[in-house]
Amino acid sequence: MNFEQFNLHLNAYKEQNQIIDAANFLIHSFDLEHENFGGFGFREELSPNSMLLTAEGPLGHPQKVMIPKNLFDFDLNLVLNMIAHEMLHVRQKAPGNVIEDRNEREFQAYYEMLFHKVFPQIPDVSDFHRKFFGNQALEYYKRMGKDSPLQKKYAEQKIEVEQLIQKLS
Repeated sequence: MNFEQFNLHLNAYKEQNQIIDAANFLIHSFDLEHENFGGFGFREELSPNSMLLTAEGPLGHPQKVMIPKNLFDFDLNLVLNMIAHEMLHVRQKAPGNVIEDRNEREFQAYYEMLFHKVFPQIPDVSDFHRKFFGNQALEYYKRMGKDSPLQKKYAEQKIEVEQLIQKLS
């Protein structure tokens, strides 16, 4: 399916107010599905200019991804990156693959939004958003604790993030 056809499908869901169906269409179309995914649910909208998505559920159990009803009012590339971020959390919280530390999970997810290593089919967002996501990754890296084993584990990725931010500035 080409991008134009994809958008037609997405708009049809949106016009019928089938937001969860549209989100399911998105994760299927972009191969983001995972056995630990417990479905979508709605969360409160923040504002017409910002969105928040979350993966909710106990570690080691299925995760429900909570989305705002206005999700598809935003740029599609941004929406795809936000959903991919949460679908990475779904994987990070799966039985046998649990990443306990929230800072590590968030660093990995923001890193993924920049470099698309797990989900190479996800398109890049604007330079503005890439810088924002890069700074978020660095913030979670900082929260891992100065010279901690986690910081040492992600030192190379941190440098990649810093270099990308510098290149985009």
